Amino acid sequence: MQLILVRHALPLRSEESADPPLAELGHQQAARIPDALARFGVARAVASTQLRALETGASLATHRGLHLDSDERLTEYDRDFGGYVPIEDARTEFADAFARIKDGHLPEQVDEVAFRARVLEGVAAAVHGVEHTDTVVVFAHGGVINIVLQDILTTPKVLGFPIDYCSITRILYSRNGKRSVASINETQHVWDLLPRNR
Repeated sequence: MQLILVRHALPLRSEESADPPLAELGHQQAARIPDALARFGVARAVASTQLRALETGASLATHRGLHLDSDERLTEYDRDFGGYVPIEDARTEFADAFARIKDGHLPEQVDEVAFRARVLEGVAAAVHGVEHTDTVVVFAHGGVINIVLQDILTTPKVLGFPIDYCSITRILYSRNGKRSVASINETQHVWDLLPRNR
């Protein structure tokens, strides 16, 4: 079984809500997901309940005629924050918080144990009951994807991997349930649409 983790596309900045919709560039990124996953037969698609993940997943669901399920357990650690600042803006505007995240740590106000537990529970639910030959696609967030990778690879830091907007990370499950990482942060399908490359 294959689990494909797709980080949400670029959202709008919001001073009032931690749940903003996608920016126009984000919609362009999300529109490339169906072609990027064309070679995989997708049995199930699941998204975080946050708008940026749902809107990213909608492109694949519409293209494939799939129902896009949603699961609150797959939401990001920032879901209760007072706003959303894209990480490329946080670099200069919130230098201390940015440095902490870049060093691999969750923000101080986040309960790491609780976050890890709910994410892993949500991922387990997403892949539960599918056939060995199936592919499940989960549309989530950089922190969520890092938790899954840390759990498999037993890395010391929570946020050890850079995860770009609309990137693809692939996890393979053997018949006995053993998980292995096939790829991390594939971005060739959106390379020209990533803010750092524009």
